Amino acid sequence: MEKLKICHLYPEVLNLYGDRGNIRCLERRLEWRGMQAEVTRVGIGDTDDLTAYDLFFIGGGQDFEQEVLLQDLGTGKGDSIRSAVKDGKVFLCICGGYQMMGNYYETHDGIKCEFLGAVDFYTKGGDTRMIGNYAFELEQSSGGSTVVGFENHSGRTYLGSGVSSLGHVLKGYGNNGTDGTEGCRYLNVYGSYSHGPVLPKNPAFCDELIATAIGRRTGNRPTLAPIDDSIELQAHDTVLQRVLAGTAGRED
Repeated sequence: MEKLKICHLYPEVLNLYGDRGNIRCLERRLEWRGMQAEVTRVGIGDTDDLTAYDLFFIGGGQDFEQEVLLQDLGTGKGDSIRSAVKDGKVFLCICGGYQMMGNYYETHDGIKCEFLGAVDFYTKGGDTRMIGNYAFELEQSSGGSTVVGFENHSGRTYLGSGVSSLGHVLKGYGNNGTDGTEGCRYLNVYGSYSHGPVLPKNPAFCDELIATAIGRRTGNRPTLAPIDDSIELQAHDTVLQRVLAGTAGRED
């Protein structure tokens, strides 16, 4: 049986808005295709060998939680994450976990906090929050599907050289509210501000991650067996219509 080894990084502190539901979605979509998911939770102080994993998930957290993690990353885990990125391992990083992969976060007061530097981008804190249901279209290199989610961040992220956006915003703010980009794609790192969790109501995006991870390990990206996604797609399409109409989150 095909087995995908998934590492859930810092689940005890990075889990805003039910982000761990992304792990459950990956597990189920693998199981429904006769494949196995082996999920390992790696938290603060754990010293697992990260080279053994195929896919990494890092959820969202508040600013102070990101700062708490910096000391743990400095013990060698940060080097392991950077090595895994360079090796083409698949990462799904949400909000705070996404910001943490960049070079630094500069607060609204001008205090700079150095982050992992695994991907060339930086984030600057703003004085207002960018919050609400939103939608974006993935770049073709990341599958090209439309994604719906929920964003809540004051950080404005700006991508550096050689880093592509994950997609472009259809409705909402995305990376910074000005340039129309959402998230990042660098090698096999997928970064996004989309909470929710994002994968259950966006099955095509979930399958993009699974196929990329299997292809990275085997050298042969598979065409995944179809699944009856009628319920998921109905939920996705309903939310998308409401987001584009500006009525998502309202009782009509």
